[in-house]
Amino acid sequence: MVKLIVQIPCYNEAETLAETVADIPRHIDGVAQVEIMVVDDGSTDDTVGVARELGVDHIIRNKNNQGLARAFRFGIDECLRQGADIIVNTDGDNQYAGQDIAKLIQPILDGKADIVIGDRQTQNIAHFSANKKRLQALGSFAVRSLSNTDVPDAVSGFRALSREAALQLNIVSSFSYTIEMLIQAGNRKMSIASVPIGTNPKTRESRLFTSMPGFIGRSLTTMIRMYAMYQPIRLFFYIGLLLTTVGTLPILRFLFFYFIGEGAGHVQSLILGGTLVVIGFVTFLIGLVADLINFNRHLLELTLEKVRRIELQKKEQNR
Repeated sequence: MVKLIVQIPCYNEAETLAETVADIPRHIDGVAQVEIMVVDDGSTDDTVGVARELGVDHIIRNKNNQGLARAFRFGIDECLRQGADIIVNTDGDNQYAGQDIAKLIQPILDGKADIVIGDRQTQNIAHFSANKKRLQALGSFAVRSLSNTDVPDAVSGFRALSREAALQLNIVSSFSYTIEMLIQAGNRKMSIASVPIGTNPKTRESRLFTSMPGFIGRSLTTMIRMYAMYQPIRLFFYIGLLLTTVGTLPILRFLFFYFIGEGAGHVQSLILGGTLVVIGFVTFLIGLVADLINFNRHLLELTLEKVRRIELQKKEQNR
């Protein structure tokens, strides 16, 4: 018997929640039980009251607004406690077509994927501006490169996870979970699939995309942080190599003038080049230390996963 829980992270979604819930199918082939969970992230409107009126199966609440990524993580933990075999995440603004949930979870039911991402085919969405489409494409390309995955719409929030995948993932970002999840999953060698999905007409402006420079900055920060966590020696090697290479150029310039008898006037090139080479070497050493820390993090993640499994097993036994 497969139990599916559809979680909806919400922040002030009282006006759109009814549409979102109505769009979620309650009967799906291959699934014995479909439940809906609303994760209220400190809403100041009547989101919780609307959720109760709609009769959703589970409502959990953050007292204060903690951000989408933390709400997502909070929901995943509760879905696991409620015995979900498959977890689907969708947005409270009814952006994603709920009838495509069956299509989204099929690769997991077939045992072909641990995580499935809904591809909105953003190039065909009329209300996306040209700049937003280009940014989505560029961002997805960057995430694919960093995570070694092949996902056309890397920032899509419409995604499904198997229970095993949910147990292994640890979302630490406070901004958006989409990028972090893919980089983690790619580095953990999970099987990730993508399926084309539909979208509904726009109901409100995006709350993550309010400012393009701000969105780009926070997304880049997340990507660099996650890549540094999982591939530290590679990241610091490239940075150290760049600094060392740039530092070598003024040193060679000084040597050229030195051997033709004019070195006295170019000592500054030697100082600059030497400084950059030393910084590059230190960067290599930082990479080695970060790599050792990375192994320690792996051990901590394995411990956390085992603790989660023990807690869930005890909960099952006490039912």
